[in-house]
Amino acid sequence: MKRHRRYSRREVLGLSAGALLSLGLWPGALRAADNGRGGIFRFLVVNDIHFLNERCAAFLERVLRTMKAGPKLDLCLVAGDLVDDGSEATLTQVKGILDRLGVPIWPVPGNHDFLTQTDRSGYDKVFPGRLNYSFEHNGWLFVGLDSNDGLRASNTLIQDPALNWLDSHLGKLDKQAPLVLFTHFPLGDKVTNRPRNADAVLERFKDHNLRMVFGGHYHAFTERHRGSTELVTGRCCSISRGNHDGSKEKGYFLCEARDGKINHTFVEVATDIVKD
Repeated sequence: MKRHRRYSRREVLGLSAGALLSLGLWPGALRAADNGRGGIFRFLVVNDIHFLNERCAAFLERVLRTMKAGPKLDLCLVAGDLVDDGSEATLTQVKGILDRLGVPIWPVPGNHDFLTQTDRSGYDKVFPGRLNYSFEHNGWLFVGLDSNDGLRASNTLIQDPALNWLDSHLGKLDKQAPLVLFTHFPLGDKVTNRPRNADAVLERFKDHNLRMVFGGHYHAFTERHRGSTELVTGRCCSISRGNHDGSKEKGYFLCEARDGKINHTFVEVATDIVKD
């Protein structure tokens, strides 16, 4: 049986970033461990709404009521594929419903939020400035990243504008602050339809206190770990699409930030009230 060597904390912190990543550890998170940074609050993560028609509107209204009936929230992340057809009209309708949640909505686009391989004009008009960006909340940093390759759903590459934005922007962020990254395409190891250059994105965060990575696109719950850093995808929050793993539950993540960590719970939303 192969035995894995156990490293002391001093040895671990002395290893190069590349060596740490190869061991499944995260340099920035290790250096910032137990630093007491980051406040306590709750937020939501929704992925793959695939809004298309009035049936979708009825379901999303039920989702909204479920969200508002839960605990007090500070914000909501939406990990792409807000709509199914990329049109300005459907994106506007989704935004109108989500805005009634009464907290800031922070989306990134998915491949279905494109009109054509190169046309994302509907999304850009309805959600200006919500492509590659960061914001701070209660001591936490959030980074939203465009992980798309146009309309392509598989065998994709995260494009140069997103990588260039990371190169120019990450150096300005506090490396000790706990950080959440959210994208549309999954970045966890061996998750279906993971972009071919996902590691090139993760490598850029190696010196940051990356605590959590949320993704969508693959409609299923997946969970991966790199040391104390967790990478997850969620089941779709859609009445127009199914889950890729055959599961029937639809819903979203309710998350709590506490003690520099993120705890997430899946909240199921009933679909049987919406008939074909």
